[in-house]
Amino acid sequence: MKILLTSTVLSVLLASAVGAQTNPAATGPQVKTANGVVEGVTESSGIRAFKGIPFGQPPVGELRWKEPQPVRNWQGVRKTVKFGPRAMQRPIFGDMGFRSDGMSEDCLYLNVWTPAKSSKEKLPVLVYFYGGGFMAGDGSEGRYDGESMATKGIVALTVNYRLGVFGFMAHPELTKESPHRSSGNYAYLDMAAALRWVQQNIAAFGGDPKRVTIAGESAGSIAVSGLMASPLSKGLINGAIGESGSLLGGLPPVPLTTGEETGLAFAKAVGANSLAELRAIPADQLLEATGKPGAPRFSATVDGYFFPKAPLEIYTAGQQAHVPLLVGWNSEEMNARAILGQEQPTPENYANAVRKLYGDRAEEVLKLYPGSTEEQVLESATALAGDRFLAYSTWKWADLQSKTGGGKPVYRYYYSRPRPAMVPEMGNAAPGLAGGVVKSTDANAVKIPPARGAVHSAEIEYAMGNLSKNKVYAWTPEDHKVSEVMQNFFANFIKTGNPNGAGLPNWPAINSGNSVQYMQIDVNTRLETEKDRARYLFLDPFYTKQ
Repeated sequence: MKILLTSTVLSVLLASAVGAQTNPAATGPQVKTANGVVEGVTESSGIRAFKGIPFGQPPVGELRWKEPQPVRNWQGVRKTVKFGPRAMQRPIFGDMGFRSDGMSEDCLYLNVWTPAKSSKEKLPVLVYFYGGGFMAGDGSEGRYDGESMATKGIVALTVNYRLGVFGFMAHPELTKESPHRSSGNYAYLDMAAALRWVQQNIAAFGGDPKRVTIAGESAGSIAVSGLMASPLSKGLINGAIGESGSLLGGLPPVPLTTGEETGLAFAKAVGANSLAELRAIPADQLLEATGKPGAPRFSATVDGYFFPKAPLEIYTAGQQAHVPLLVGWNSEEMNARAILGQEQPTPENYANAVRKLYGDRAEEVLKLYPGSTEEQVLESATALAGDRFLAYSTWKWADLQSKTGGGKPVYRYYYSRPRPAMVPEMGNAAPGLAGGVVKSTDANAVKIPPARGAVHSAEIEYAMGNLSKNKVYAWTPEDHKVSEVMQNFFANFIKTGNPNGAGLPNWPAINSGNSVQYMQIDVNTRLETEKDRARYLFLDPFYTKQ
């Protein structure tokens, strides 16, 4: 009998064998995990970093489109001194600044930064999930780096998860073979597996498994709202931070049958008549197929397992995690062009665009987002575009959690600091849609017009204390001031479930009084009172129709 190994599976087996080799001459800090000893590096700051720790078996071959399986134990010392491979993805957002060890289907790795010198310190823990529309991104990106947060007395982690077709494809055969009769939520299941890994292992890194805050931006923020909704997270999280997005309006899961139909159509498009044939297709070929015209977008599913029912129902019934929540969005989540297209920003063009979008309800929209001058048109079109993109869904999450979250505090922010100019060395580059930069050679990447405010993802480096990791922008003393304030808010929240602390403006929870107040984070960070609730209430029925 012949045993055939695909090149992908063979490379994974070889990499695993090399990664677990014993290194008798230890040069870095070592920690004993449940699966074996890992050896990291000590950064110049004194923070100990462990990069590329596996938290699931490589999801390749027969494990493609399966719930992540427990890591196999290894003998000796496993070097964890460089980031693991990033998940399979196309370069759809320009340069996202990866530091990963290439790209591979074998991507289930996490990274730990800890200030602890022993396992007895019981420090608060931050687990950060990257953004990228569930189609791109990686835990190695410099903007998410955990070293700066670790200097604040926090054990910080970034976690990889499967993306696109590998993370979200549902299929009737997958549902049938699953012990839970579910399919399509592999990315979310990866995250849940990482949180179980944290419970089992984080004490060895000096962290407290009873003080775990999950956080993320964009798709990562949507994921945080999903993890809060899932029964699989019960007892695994103690706080949550969401930056720009929730699945209560942003990339919500579809019915399982809808996901299965999408999977069947994709299988037909790639010439696969069975699940076995799908699993036999090389990962790079599957990835290439997802970029072809007419290829579907793969959505999460209401699978009866990770999502027992629609997340809106879960939150409305108060069945989500009852934990403190810090949540907000940016002043320019989306550009006015999303409303106007290529038309000039005249009142007439704006009114016509709104009528096309909202029909007989257009006049209500024009009262809430008025446009009687070109400047007002640009302001209102930017606001409407941002609300439709992710601001509404973030507002809905905060609003519902404040009502049904068991009385736990909800803190809302509005981030409005625009990025400074790029450094001269960037030449003719432009900002990218997901926070990267688009070089003139990136012909297929989406370029966006000059910003009027804080664009989508602009706050990440500030919140995580990572301005120095981003060499694209000419950071000023004011930017560093904003970063210090925002990072301290976040660090306080991770430590105590409350962002308030010495030297910071007082930030009340939105469920602590009659009027909703939020923290506007900018050079002049200040408390503001909600002015736009009517906009979100108008949009509400468009997203909450069952």
